[in-house]
Amino acid sequence: MKRNIERPRRDRELRTDDVAKPANENIVFGVMPVLEALRSKSGRVERLSIAVGSNPHRLREIFDLAHSAGLRIDRLSSEQLDRITGRDVNHQGVVAFVAAADYADPDAIFASLSNDTLLLLLDGVEDPRNLGAILRTAECAGVGGVFIPERRAVGLTETVAKSAAGATEHIKVAKVSNLNKLIEDLKKQNVWVVGASADARIDHTEWDWTRASALVLGGEGKGLHRLVAENCDVLVKIPMYGKIDSLNVSVAAGVILFEARRQRGKLKTENGK
Repeated sequence: MKRNIERPRRDRELRTDDVAKPANENIVFGVMPVLEALRSKSGRVERLSIAVGSNPHRLREIFDLAHSAGLRIDRLSSEQLDRITGRDVNHQGVVAFVAAADYADPDAIFASLSNDTLLLLLDGVEDPRNLGAILRTAECAGVGGVFIPERRAVGLTETVAKSAAGATEHIKVAKVSNLNKLIEDLKKQNVWVVGASADARIDHTEWDWTRASALVLGGEGKGLHRLVAENCDVLVKIPMYGKIDSLNVSVAAGVILFEARRQRGKLKTENGK
């Protein structure tokens, strides 16, 4: 099933203190290198930074490709771009921030769905170290695919790749434009969509994880968005015994995913007797 992920976004002008630090992401700069990165349609270009006052005719194809792919375009001064690339680099007023690993095709993950599918959906995780830790945990738990939203969430930056400690080379990570549409598509494929929420009525250990399942985790400090929570088949919680009422999202991922694996391993053992 195909999903339309092309959504134009408005260009925006950033202040000096909004400039992303290059240590967190890979960059490509210069008109032709950026153009080729966009033409490849690999999905690895996350966003663009264009110098204020750049000739729009010279960069027309870059703008067209970026808008058709729904990429964010930040308008920076040449001095701000120098901070990103280094002052001795001729960036030609164009910088692309690219993912440190390839994204998977959402349709390829759907094609591999089975009765024992275990997927992970992330509803707005913004901290790259959290995402890296989650991806390492998901890979160790044998998750068949991770879905992240295109907007208001961190992508596969260099920091994510480092925090994942090699997991990005093995686990499938796909970007989608609409998490709620994805949830509906999974339901149609008989995948149970289970959200994690502190407000849930049942514990994560009470749910039957032996069925095809997709775990949905919310972002740091915010949890699941209201509509995402409402669209889940069920909400579960991890019981807390101390004075703090929630776990870090990467820790929560490990607790729930390995409970799912425990139940599945137990079922295999019982069926083998």
